[in-house]
Amino acid sequence: MRFRTLTDLTLSSQRIYPGQLIEYRLRPFPLFSVRWVTEIMLVTEGVCFIDEQRRGPYRRWHHEHYFRSVPGGVEMTDVVSYEVPFGWIGRLANALFVRRQVDGIFDYRFQEIGKLFPAPGR
Repeated sequence: MRFRTLTDLTLSSQRIYPGQLIEYRLRPFPLFSVRWVTEIMLVTEGVCFIDEQRRGPYRRWHHEHYFRSVPGGVEMTDVVSYEVPFGWIGRLANALFVRRQVDGIFDYRFQEIGKLFPAPGR
């Protein structure tokens, strides 16, 4: 999907906070890109944060991020609920390719986090 975060979220920038808007650019199809804006709704430091779509490709997007200390590091769990627009056509598109694209976003993120924070013994 050529998913890019346009908002600077480097470690040197300030911490996330409720009300913060984060902008992305995705390319779900060749030659077609879409702007996606999410808002941070809740932050509980070291425990969780929640974001929701304000503008973008989904009818509804709600994403919960949970963090838990485990031996040797931190376990991160995502809970995502979303709906696609366009009724039955959107549901068909979700079954055919949208769900795989959403899974691809998280697969990519998992790989990138693994590069930044390799598991012990790697």
